[in-house]
Amino acid sequence: MIRQTSAAPARADRRDFWLSCGHHLLDRGAGGGLVVTDAFLKAYLARPELLPPDDACPVERTLHAALLADPRQPVDPAIVAEIADADAQDNWRRMLAFRDRLLEHPTLEASYLDLIRRGAGSTPPLFIAQLVHVVLRNVLDGEADPFRLRAAELFFRPQKLTMHGGALLAADQELVTGATPQPTSPLVAMLGQEPADIDVLSEENAETYWQRSDAYDMALDLTGGRRGLAALGDVIARWLAHLLSIEVTVEPVTEVKNARFTWYVGLDQYGTALGDALWRGEEPESEEEGRVSGLFRLDFSDESAVVEAARGGPVYLLMAMAPDMTLRLKPQNLITGLPLRQPEAVT
Repeated sequence: MIRQTSAAPARADRRDFWLSCGHHLLDRGAGGGLVVTDAFLKAYLARPELLPPDDACPVERTLHAALLADPRQPVDPAIVAEIADADAQDNWRRMLAFRDRLLEHPTLEASYLDLIRRGAGSTPPLFIAQLVHVVLRNVLDGEADPFRLRAAELFFRPQKLTMHGGALLAADQELVTGATPQPTSPLVAMLGQEPADIDVLSEENAETYWQRSDAYDMALDLTGGRRGLAALGDVIARWLAHLLSIEVTVEPVTEVKNARFTWYVGLDQYGTALGDALWRGEEPESEEEGRVSGLFRLDFSDESAVVEAARGGPVYLLMAMAPDMTLRLKPQNLITGLPLRQPEAVT
């Protein structure tokens, strides 16, 4: 269940976070980007989809062993085609294609930008989310504010939203969908979560984030005027500075009525649809307006980087939940949707 807590525990000895993303397995290049290592590639070979089961054919076992010894070695597609299990064949093709795309570039950041700009193709969405996860870990290395770290989870973890006590709360969707069939309170029923350990992140319990960051078991308050949306705006600005080498400020706002709506970016499917309607001069339905979960104003520090048509006004970023109150951010929209003259990668 989601609960408000007030007791502040002792400060964590270590301020590391998101260990599960594999950040510690990577090197950092001269420009600050993440460099692929053999250890990072081998972590994919330990995934359940690629770990050969007891009844795996000799071809699959041999391939797995060979890649454990040298995870960068070329693999002939004909070998994959000889794997007896069709699902295993598909898993290996997707993983090897993803590996090859990573190895084409000097950093993971450059690989991510290439995936977004050229198209992900058959790359599983899970792999892209993991790439966002580890790149964000690099972006936020040394960050001391748990509110920013929790807000950053929205980039790679779908959320389930609910109104509770007048607040709009976001909890990790994967966590809340592991529900007991008989929830014990109305709030638990709304979220579909068994009575367990979801706390609303607050000043009082923020220090617990360091020990539980990989559990994704803290809810974030996205109510206007509170720290959650401001923290998300800060993360967006850091993301763009790292990946595109642009300086921006991103601040939450309450409305865009009577504003100069020069350019907008939808941060998710429904935010994009709402932006499209506003761009056409349409009045959104009240139900659509009610699903808005965040509205931001983005301003460029240097407008010379912006296409002429978008100069002189802010870019609005719109975030809206789905009809079932889920929220799936698309950080790639920030890469492809901004009015930049010459978007560039960091490395």
